[in-house]
Amino acid sequence: MYYVEKERQIPVVSDYDVVVVGSGPAGIGAALAAGRMGAKVLLLELTGSVGGISTTGLMSHFTGTCDSKIYWEILDRAAKKNYFPCSDKVVIDPEMLKNTYYEMLTEANVTVLLYTVVCDAIMEGDKIVGVIGQSKCGRVAYMAKVVIDASGDGDIACRAGAAFTLGRETDHKMQPATLMFKVGGVDMDRAVFLGSFESTYETPRGELQALAHKILPKPAGHVLLYKSTIPGIVTCNMTNVTDIDGTKIEDLTKAEIVCRSQMQPIVEFLREYVPGYEKCYIISAASLIGIRETRHFHGLYTITEEDIYQARQFDDAVVYGAHFNFDVHNITGSGLDKTGKQKFFDQEKGYTIPYGCLVPEKIDGLLLSGRNISGTHMAHSNFRAMPICVGIGVAGGIAAALAAKKGCEVRDITAGEIQKYL
Repeated sequence: MYYVEKERQIPVVSDYDVVVVGSGPAGIGAALAAGRMGAKVLLLELTGSVGGISTTGLMSHFTGTCDSKIYWEILDRAAKKNYFPCSDKVVIDPEMLKNTYYEMLTEANVTVLLYTVVCDAIMEGDKIVGVIGQSKCGRVAYMAKVVIDASGDGDIACRAGAAFTLGRETDHKMQPATLMFKVGGVDMDRAVFLGSFESTYETPRGELQALAHKILPKPAGHVLLYKSTIPGIVTCNMTNVTDIDGTKIEDLTKAEIVCRSQMQPIVEFLREYVPGYEKCYIISAASLIGIRETRHFHGLYTITEEDIYQARQFDDAVVYGAHFNFDVHNITGSGLDKTGKQKFFDQEKGYTIPYGCLVPEKIDGLLLSGRNISGTHMAHSNFRAMPICVGIGVAGGIAAALAAKKGCEVRDITAGEIQKYL
């Protein structure tokens, strides 16, 4: 059964060179790079603040790395705003990081619109020429010479008809979802911090990872605890929900409810079993569920786990020095998936990402940015790290600005042209 909407006219805003959909790390990188190239840029964001998982999602820290000037600038500028000096710039203060993003976007003359759902692509044949945004002001058509999909899930690339694979190639299963939260009242002199699934800690009552697996409500069951920029406050990456499709609102709602139901049992576990957490309490939870994996779009090149393990240096690279591990969270439960490697990932060299991973096979006027680029399930578990997503975004932003200025398709921009600005 369907309801047919009445035909209506909606306002058209048609003077943007580049429209970036989504303001997570990839969207921030894209908008800043395009804006600094002189393009007229509009950044559209679903939530009430920029930053995506790095801010609204209460992420603990930037993990992995990438040789990107804009990424290092973000770290330097955000660290200077912290109330308490922190020896490690990758640790995130979400509020200071938001302020840093806004300052940098303003300096780059990027127009930001929050609270806007980008709900459809405007097509001319196989070319996207704009997007439709829905907000409390109604529907608006935003026309652009180039659209960059930095939405994580690739919602607009999907609406435009770009081909993709959902989740793991063999069965389309996806990594679990998480709701980050922070606890206060931690004795930092005695506190335990476990930074990976493969990290362990023995206590008189047993090893912590094993205790968590036994005691916490399934599919939670691991310990990941990280220092924050503020004394006594620790970020917890311990909620977990499997069988979630982040492209479905029913599943997103389920993930929120399930993860919130796990928070108090996790705190009780911390108070009972983990040194330094005897008096801890919840102070805040993320306003954005952490979705790790959904659509992998088909681009002119698909980066693989072999490319990463061999640290391939592509001639047409537009992202350099990318390095992380195979961070595959258990698709059927808690902890690390049997295919993943964190602490024991033994490839120490940085790899590159070619421009073809950002360019959809058939749709013109569109670039992919962030975790939705063309890559395998295993490769994605590496390049989805936020610093690498910033680097991907920067490359896309430069390419989009060049295409807008030259009046050509993004697929006609060469990697060599982009490299000059990296």
